[in-house]
Amino acid sequence: MKPIWIIAKRELSSFFDSLMAYIIIILFLGISGFFTWIQGSDIFFVNQASLQSFFGIAYWTLFFFIPALTMRMIAEEKKTGTIEMLLTKPIKEEEIIAGKFVATLLLIIVALALTLGYYITVANLGNVDHGAILLGYFGLIFMSAAYISIGILTSCLSNNQITAYLLALAIGIFFHIIFDVLSSATPGFMGHTLHYLSMSTHFESVARGVIDSKDVIYFASIIFLGLFGSKMVLSKHN
Repeated sequence: MKPIWIIAKRELSSFFDSLMAYIIIILFLGISGFFTWIQGSDIFFVNQASLQSFFGIAYWTLFFFIPALTMRMIAEEKKTGTIEMLLTKPIKEEEIIAGKFVATLLLIIVALALTLGYYITVANLGNVDHGAILLGYFGLIFMSAAYISIGILTSCLSNNQITAYLLALAIGIFFHIIFDVLSSATPGFMGHTLHYLSMSTHFESVARGVIDSKDVIYFASIIFLGLFGSKMVLSKHN
């Protein structure tokens, strides 16, 4: 665990030293705050104590922001040659991957923690479903972890950060949109399979305040496959 935490701290420092963390957090808070409280929001109009509008916009905002955080993770190390130095140290490939994964997930959790003021505000507007809001945040964390693993994998596959970003978006858009669209037009077993593969199916299930084992298995599977794939690609580089 110690090497993982060392790498995670190094990555977190890199985020803040390059201003990337500040930019992502400010943009995330600005966009989510604008759409939650101003544009298209019904919270104040109907005095509805709900954060569904926030979860809806955060679902999309994080989809675009996470690849921006992960695109440099391995691609930059490979381009500058520092990955070779890192791999010569007594550190396993999976520890490198896990450290970078933990650092990015912690940054997302910090960004989400800064929105707890939204929760406090809606709680003062009326009766609020605390369980649904708590699970809504967990849904965003699960989704973020899944896309972080995909982003790290694409960063392992390319030496170019832009390529890694676009590839992560291309893979992510299948989970975010395409599987859901195809499932509605595909009957039978294949339709059910595509529906299960859709990220929105599981995120919305959790965000409604219901957490099921199939949702946990879904997110855990994507995270495992993304991190395992990253480890295999990094092993070949070594």
